[in-house]
Amino acid sequence: MPQLSPAQAATALRAGGVIAYPTEAVWGLGCDPLDEAAVLRLLAVKQRPVDKGLILVAASVAQLDGLADWADLPRERRDTVLASWPGPHTWIIPATARVPRWITGAHDGVAMRVSAHPAVIALCKAFGGALVSTSANPAGAPPPRTAAALDPALLAAIDGCVPGDTGGLARPTPIRDARSGAELRA
Repeated sequence: MPQLSPAQAATALRAGGVIAYPTEAVWGLGCDPLDEAAVLRLLAVKQRPVDKGLILVAASVAQLDGLADWADLPRERRDTVLASWPGPHTWIIPATARVPRWITGAHDGVAMRVSAHPAVIALCKAFGGALVSTSANPAGAPPPRTAAALDPALLAAIDGCVPGDTGGLARPTPIRDARSGAELRA
């Protein structure tokens, strides 16, 4: 499996690639969220249905411009979301019309996180925008917490791996609904 620098990974992503990279708690799979073929390939690798939706991860709030419909959130809810970033907090935010159905799935919102993880930040900065972020495991299998735990069949089906360590969280980031504040994943 090729080890990729963030710049090499960004080149692969722009060409429709799917990569593995460390996140706050587990290893993730990523691709360009606006490239339908790349997203469908990632979903096939994961054996995950499109209707579940996917998380987007970014290096800054600015990388979510045009994707998050901030105007559809009350000011105090928006302030709560923004105060939690950067950090290991994923929020379901109203999606703009620019966010494709292969990202939102059967939902009207989009899951988003502005990460504080150095590898994620470097990758998103090199790519120049938000990326898909989903655990690097086949659906139903436990998410890998180390590079050594990545499934060999999954690695054979992707374009490379950005080396690094996870951020040490004990479990994947919590997911909350930005409209209500309700926790959807602890």
